[in-house]
Amino acid sequence: MGVIKNEYDVEGYSPTETYPDPSGKQISSRIPVYADESGAVPGESFTVGNSLYARIQRFAGKYGVEPRGIERVPEDERTDKTLAKAGTMWLAANMVVSSFAIGALAVPVFHLGFVDALLTILFINLLGITPVCFFSTFGPVFGLRQMVLSRFYFGWYGVKVIAVFNILACVGWSSVNVIVGAQLLNAVNHNVPGYAGIIIIAAATFLVTLFGYKIVHYYEFYSWIPCFIIFLIVLGEFAHSGAFVNLPMGVGKSETGSVLSFASSVYGFATGWTSYAADYTVYQPHTASRVKTFAWTWAGLIFPLLFTEMLGLAIATAMTFDLETGEPTNSYAIGYETSGIGGLLAEVLFPPFGRFGQFCLVVLALSIIANNCPNIYSVSLSLQVLGRWTQAVPRFIWTFVGTLIYCAIAIPGYSHFETVLENFMLLIGYWLAIYEGIALSEHFLFKRGIGGYNIAIYTTPHLLPPGIAAIVAFCFGVFGAVMGMAQVWFVGPIGRHIGLPPFGGDIGFPLAFAFAAVSYVGLRFVEKGRFGR
Repeated sequence: MGVIKNEYDVEGYSPTETYPDPSGKQISSRIPVYADESGAVPGESFTVGNSLYARIQRFAGKYGVEPRGIERVPEDERTDKTLAKAGTMWLAANMVVSSFAIGALAVPVFHLGFVDALLTILFINLLGITPVCFFSTFGPVFGLRQMVLSRFYFGWYGVKVIAVFNILACVGWSSVNVIVGAQLLNAVNHNVPGYAGIIIIAAATFLVTLFGYKIVHYYEFYSWIPCFIIFLIVLGEFAHSGAFVNLPMGVGKSETGSVLSFASSVYGFATGWTSYAADYTVYQPHTASRVKTFAWTWAGLIFPLLFTEMLGLAIATAMTFDLETGEPTNSYAIGYETSGIGGLLAEVLFPPFGRFGQFCLVVLALSIIANNCPNIYSVSLSLQVLGRWTQAVPRFIWTFVGTLIYCAIAIPGYSHFETVLENFMLLIGYWLAIYEGIALSEHFLFKRGIGGYNIAIYTTPHLLPPGIAAIVAFCFGVFGAVMGMAQVWFVGPIGRHIGLPPFGGDIGFPLAFAFAAVSYVGLRFVEKGRFGR
């Protein structure tokens, strides 16, 4: 049967097809494959007319600013054919001091041994990055951003709730990250006040994200290299110091609770990119291999997460505390208690390297730019999902607004409520497990794979799922998270019985996923039967 195409189809090629010639040999052939261009918006349409929107877009376009927001990318504009960028994007975003800090938490906060913490980092990261890799493969297939794709799971109106959570996550974690970066700069030079460090990092992040997809990828393609070199220096110097201690593994309920709570922190960090995943592959051609996209994303995530978190864990083992008072008793512990992760790294770098060690710490502080770029680029896209009027505001303006908001939170937070802000972000982080439970259930059980998506309806509310089942299931997921969480502000009734009181053990993520997924499946069957969509 022949391939039927219309005037809007764009021809691509699959290099893997073969056909037999008369002699029976298999000869490779470039068989044309046609992309469904339904709902795709050409780039030139953003500058047509004399409206204020068009004039702003024309002005920004003169300087190479990406005009596109959440509109679907047509095939002829998907010029990003380097699949390696799907990996380097996340390699840079995770080869940062923030992921180093996650690993270091295992000792002073969760009181774990070296081997049990190491295994937790390994297996939980393997689990946590899987949804990110999976949804990254949707970008080339559909040319749609992750929050827009989420309309096929939550409906036109339900996805706005998800977008709000994503906005809170983007802005909140950007604030926490930039505070950490400012603290590192202050540790190097006490004459650099916190607000100055925040403004320096935020301004640099804004400049990268202002220009959009291509510049974000270009920056992330290279920015991981100096950070990796410095982490190697940290590793070499710490190994040479002989300060590593193979802390013994705990036993009993205390160990169970600590491992589960640490696993929750590791999982939340690893899977946190899920709600942005497709944003950074939408300019890949639709012929891009899903397997290769998954593999590059997996490699770009797993290497920096394991390397930095395990390095942070190893250095944290050098800290010693008084068993009775909990007071720090060596320079590593004193540095951590005084200046957090910056103090711990300073203890490794400053004594042997002096000024060069300070330079290294400055570079690691600036690594926060690579960490925050996905947050600030994607927050603009989530803001556009909230309504047609927010979509009418150019993406780069929302990028500027998002930058102002997180700076307004971070500057007072630096001195007054950094811990409160971080605890709040950890508390709302469970929403990602709920999102994954609903989205994966819809994809595998109801859409039954990629072929179940009618991409032409992504802007048509009455043809998308009603979203009732998804929102009710989301509420069930919140209930599951509350029952299983073990956070500073609240320990759930189930979480309380996992470990020793009053800390318990955190199983909020698996319960949130399970409650959301199970309830969604039942509710969705009823919803599809009632509405037929």
